[in-house]
Amino acid sequence: MIIDEEFLLSSGAELINYAANNLIFKEGEVPKYYFQIKKGTVKITNFHEDGREIIHSLPFDGHSLVETALFIDKNYPVDAIAMTSCEIIRLDKNKFLEIIRNSPDLFSKLYSYTAERMYYRHVMLNNISAPDPGTKVKRVMECMKAYNQYTAKYSYQFPFTRKHLASLTGLCVETVIRVVKKMEKEKTVRIENGKIFY
Repeated sequence: MIIDEEFLLSSGAELINYAANNLIFKEGEVPKYYFQIKKGTVKITNFHEDGREIIHSLPFDGHSLVETALFIDKNYPVDAIAMTSCEIIRLDKNKFLEIIRNSPDLFSKLYSYTAERMYYRHVMLNNISAPDPGTKVKRVMECMKAYNQYTAKYSYQFPFTRKHLASLTGLCVETVIRVVKKMEKEKTVRIENGKIFY
């Protein structure tokens, strides 16, 4: 967790429950709160005019949501949508900024967290810019497996659907299905009850 949950709550934060698929904030809205996930998974996403979804990240327990937007005078560039039922701590922007100003250690911790996320984003951008669909899918799986600190073959259960994998790679679902089937034949992944193990 970025900031101690009890400290946030004692500083005036509130705990809000979101059902799966509930909108937490919308692209174009003015950032008014610091959000930190107590429990659940959120997708940070955009939808194109043609209905295609691009998933930028999938923060979960302990992560914050687009907190960088609180430091600049710009609206949210993305949507945040609960993927699962979520418990999210929400603190007023002004209170959050006051806490950060008064705690250099906390600011340093937040900066390190943001730097790590930016590193992950650069790696993911490089992965999805690969011209070959198979390379895109494999690199995204490798990145998520490494991020979650799994090393053994088939030890990482990819926690999302093929549709989510398509949204993470910029591919269509049909292409992802073909790539995953090919990976299974090559014994790069194992499929059990529809779940992908990499």
